[in-house]
Amino acid sequence: MKSRYVFILILILVSFTSRASDSIGWGHSVGLDLRPAYPFSSYKDDILSGILDSGNARETKIATSIHLQYGFSFPRDSRQGRLCPDAWQGIGTSVTFLGNPKGIGTPVSLYAFHGAPVWHFTDRLSLYYEWNFGASFGWRPCNGEISYSNLIVGSRVNAYINLGAGISCRLGDRWSLMAGLDLTHYSNGNTSFPNPGVNMAGLRVGIVRSLGRSRADIMHVKEVSNLAMTTDSTSKRRPEFDLTVYGSLRKRVYRGGDTPILLNGRFAVAGLDFAPMWRITKNFRAGASADFQWDESTDLKRHHVAGATSDDILFTRPGFFSQLCVGLSGRAELVMPVFSVNLGIGYNVIGPKETRASYQLANLKVRITDALFLNIGYQLLNFQKQNNLMLGLGYTFR
Repeated sequence: MKSRYVFILILILVSFTSRASDSIGWGHSVGLDLRPAYPFSSYKDDILSGILDSGNARETKIATSIHLQYGFSFPRDSRQGRLCPDAWQGIGTSVTFLGNPKGIGTPVSLYAFHGAPVWHFTDRLSLYYEWNFGASFGWRPCNGEISYSNLIVGSRVNAYINLGAGISCRLGDRWSLMAGLDLTHYSNGNTSFPNPGVNMAGLRVGIVRSLGRSRADIMHVKEVSNLAMTTDSTSKRRPEFDLTVYGSLRKRVYRGGDTPILLNGRFAVAGLDFAPMWRITKNFRAGASADFQWDESTDLKRHHVAGATSDDILFTRPGFFSQLCVGLSGRAELVMPVFSVNLGIGYNVIGPKETRASYQLANLKVRITDALFLNIGYQLLNFQKQNNLMLGLGYTFR
């Protein structure tokens, strides 16, 4: 039944692109991908063995995803087209088969995607990258009891993040073959337990049908500058200042005693980042950031009520500044039409002892106007411990 719906959707999209017009310079494409992969957990944590029965998990050895995508490219004379005339973006959907539908489920993802060629080898052969970001539905959360359960998925809805790179080969006027490597991450952002996260590493192979000035054309035009060599002739290297505010909710495992304790409820997180950024090229910015974050679940060990049991654990409320941490980070950002990807590495210099560590940030910025943007991000500690989501708004002062 699912395959029938996918086939009908392919016919609709192909019919749409066949009748579309590029008289105003827009390009359209529809693509179908197959992505076999090896799945593995992001990390192993002793809290799983302390709280859940690890003997009740069945390991998943292989996964396969089928993706259907509709993409478009901006007119070359538009503001977005001038920023990167050979980029494409759009929406996609996928079904992932993990081989354990009773224990993990068969997730369906809905996502936005963006891609561009990095280097043109010939007029028919190009190196490209593409990322996907969205939500996945249909997971079966862990219950720690039945034999086909899992210890890696704690919620029915998880974020979906994907990065791929490969070679595009033009087969004709309207068709291109895409093949390369693929990395995928599923996570609930530490909003539910457990959440080691699911990673998948594998291959991708797909076919793209294009109309007019679309993906098949922009990938293989020698006149288009390679992304790494594109300079910003209008920029005078003046700084731009990004101010971002965000918030989220998270789960917390308390480690104050011999046995880790999963605390009830969810805890609030709020933050503010101020980042001076310099535009190095038309599509790349770099700079530094002062990062402030308040986490309601930090510094609990010093406020644990003596004598409280694990079944009825109690804390006194910490002061605001005892749960505030301040860090400094370096930032790098890929700037493309509509979307920007901002990555950072920093260290918390002020805050509770448990936060005095390196942290890593990944942010997706969705431009609403030239200055205002939505921010969807995630933070890790010490390159492995999942910390919290970063959902908010930002503004660029020039």
